Amino acid sequence: MIKPELKLESLSIGPLKKVKIKVLAGEIICLSGPSGSGKSRLLRAIADIEPHDGDISFDDKSQKEIAGHQWRRQVMLVPAQSAWWYETVGEHFNQPMGQALKTLGFPEEATKWQVSRLSSGEKQRLALIRALSYTPQALLLDEPTANLDADTTSKVETWLMDEISKHQYPVIWVAHNREQIQRVASRHIEIQGSCLVERELSK
Repeated sequence: MIKPELKLESLSIGPLKKVKIKVLAGEIICLSGPSGSGKSRLLRAIADIEPHDGDISFDDKSQKEIAGHQWRRQVMLVPAQSAWWYETVGEHFNQPMGQALKTLGFPEEATKWQVSRLSSGEKQRLALIRALSYTPQALLLDEPTANLDADTTSKVETWLMDEISKHQYPVIWVAHNREQIQRVASRHIEIQGSCLVERELSK
């Protein structure tokens, strides 16, 4: 069985021009670059949130042929600042996520917590759990551990890498920390001006 791939062909958005990437099933591409270089905009284009030129496909199906809400259910963006619509945490989940909650340090009753009481770090971890509750097929992660301390970052990295390996998600993971990139990346791509440049991983 051929595993689905995420492909970008001649994609242009913001400062980025005609970029090309292929993300294989189970592969984590870490994306880095200076502030304002277009990392988040690139993820938003892939998630069909921002207009762009060029073509994006997943499992050989073009983004242009799929309704936006359907595309975003399978190519799931977890932004750096997550939005919350309902009063309690559990209302945002599409299915029970008890094991994930436990793994990332939450009690079962966290689903009953008011969103208004959450810290930024709790929101970040819960947004990741929420994303996986919708059984996506590819992940776009915008600095998923930016608000976390070292111990919690380690837990989240381990959990994410286990889930990515288990489900064979193609992943683009925006990261700044060089040590994190070395720990989690299959490949490291850096934005330089209008281009993407692949960097060597020293493992």
